[in-house]
Amino acid sequence: QVQLVESGGGLVQAGGSLRLSCAASGRTFSSYAMGWFRQAPGKEREFVAAVSWSGGSTRYTDSVKGRFTISRGYAKSTMFLRMNSLKPEDTAVYYCAAGGSYSGPFDYWGQGTQVTVSS
Repeated sequence: QVQLVESGGGLVQAGGSLRLSCAASGRTFSSYAMGWFRQAPGKEREFVAAVSWSGGSTRYTDSVKGRFTISRGYAKSTMFLRMNSLKPEDTAVYYCAAGGSYSGPFDYWGQGTQVTVSS
């Protein structure tokens, strides 16, 4: 059984930082791309960032470029999202995902972790 478990969400003031983590288990994830998505209240889930299986290639949605950094752990079964200069509009449930390509589609999903940025 494949499991993706997110952690690291919380409440932070605007301008602050958080680091989200995603731990994968149940399958050899070293060959899988991984990514982060988010869903704000009343909005559709949107892509945030993705990283290739090797960690050597990344891509970001325009609104987070220069503020967020995606990376993978040494064992490749963990993934991180460092979020700096957070804005109230970053408030959402953040989901970890995994799939065959960092361009998508993503086949496996976590349950999400809440990030709330206060103004």
